[in-house]
Amino acid sequence: MMIILSSISAQQNFKEIFAKIDNGSFSAAIDMIDSVLALDELTISDELLLNFELERMNRIRLDFKKTKIDIIEYTKNYLPEVTEEMLDGWERDGSLEFKIIDGEKLYFNRAHTNLFRINKELREIKKLKDGTLKDSLDFYLEKNLPRLVDKLKSSGENKPTKIRFNYKVSVKSNVVPQGELIKAWLPMPNEIHDRQSNVKLFSVNSDQYVLSNKSQKHNSIYFEKISIEDQPTVFEYSVEYLAKPQKFFIDPHNIIDYNKSSDIYKEYTSERLPHIEFTDEIKTISKEIVGSETNPYLIAKRIFTWINDNIPWAGAREYSTIRNISDYCLSRMHGDCGIKTILFMTLCRYNGIPAKWQSGWMMHPGNVNLHDWCEIYFEGIGWVPVDQSFGIVDSEINDVKYYFLDGIDQFHMIVNEDYSEEFFPAKSFERSETVDFQRGEIEWRGGNLYFDKWNYNMEVEYLD
Repeated sequence: MMIILSSISAQQNFKEIFAKIDNGSFSAAIDMIDSVLALDELTISDELLLNFELERMNRIRLDFKKTKIDIIEYTKNYLPEVTEEMLDGWERDGSLEFKIIDGEKLYFNRAHTNLFRINKELREIKKLKDGTLKDSLDFYLEKNLPRLVDKLKSSGENKPTKIRFNYKVSVKSNVVPQGELIKAWLPMPNEIHDRQSNVKLFSVNSDQYVLSNKSQKHNSIYFEKISIEDQPTVFEYSVEYLAKPQKFFIDPHNIIDYNKSSDIYKEYTSERLPHIEFTDEIKTISKEIVGSETNPYLIAKRIFTWINDNIPWAGAREYSTIRNISDYCLSRMHGDCGIKTILFMTLCRYNGIPAKWQSGWMMHPGNVNLHDWCEIYFEGIGWVPVDQSFGIVDSEINDVKYYFLDGIDQFHMIVNEDYSEEFFPAKSFERSETVDFQRGEIEWRGGNLYFDKWNYNMEVEYLD
């Protein structure tokens, strides 16, 4: 948290350094940072910040490894006549993400596949060849949501689903010297009222571990291992929990005015820099989306629909490499679940609708993955889940179509009730994921272990 907050004021102190990093002049930025650090006149927070900027550049390099040849070779699968001039056009319109780092043009590692998600023309070309743009999750939701809605609406039936998972993290061999202590914070399902309950830890491959306390916004299990030479260091545990779907079926006519003096309203309608900022661009697009609408639910619906229709899903860079996620989403006009969610939250907050982060894993059969969504607050109703990334479901039934505007299914495993919060026990070094917490965080006395130093695997069973 300290690094994130200090970076806001420090950008003025180190404006030239930040500018060098942002325009890709990494070598010059590194030289400048080394010179400043050598003076030994910095505050602790500024020293941490500058060291993290060095780390940020390393992370960006890991995210941008594709060459022009890589992009052309992939694109030929769908467009054999592709030319460099076409690539130039896709770069200009934002369909093809790249960075020039120390004079070399490099493309984002998922830029080639994202190109056929972001660019409308290429999306249609891919659809003609592959037959459909829908995946197994789309088909699963379209098949199962109507039945779920019918049960929830007609009979109120809300039987929990029992889910068990085994989570395993393997730190690569010899990343940490023999005999050193490795610390791990790994995700645990959160007990959230009736929606997620009866969390039971079945096994841990350690005699000692610590579960985070109820006040923590990142719910974790912490344990330690000693590194053994030439062997991966494995952290593994099994958990079972009960999960229920939730759907509010909100009638906009029943929405009442907010108590604007409440703590909830004040906290969750405010900016939270750097990622939730009411920039001029946010204000302009908000006016375009919301128009003269004043009903909070209908405002949220307009925002939800606009993002669904205009911001396609695309694989994302690591969040720690992005300075302002909502601004990035709006300027790029694409994003993954978390990026789209933060844009939705920013627009809601700007329009006086309390919004807060929620995230963890999607545990849908055949589609287990990291996932982010949020909750928005309506006076007299409470916190309502919204999944902007799942968006509008292809259905003629309105309650199915907009299921994820005021509902969630039982396969959204909640780990986090906020973002960029502290861990228990406290972490000593910078985080691998400065916003979210899903894969885990690993460190030793020599520093943080970034995602390229370890692997993770989730295996899920459905027990009912």
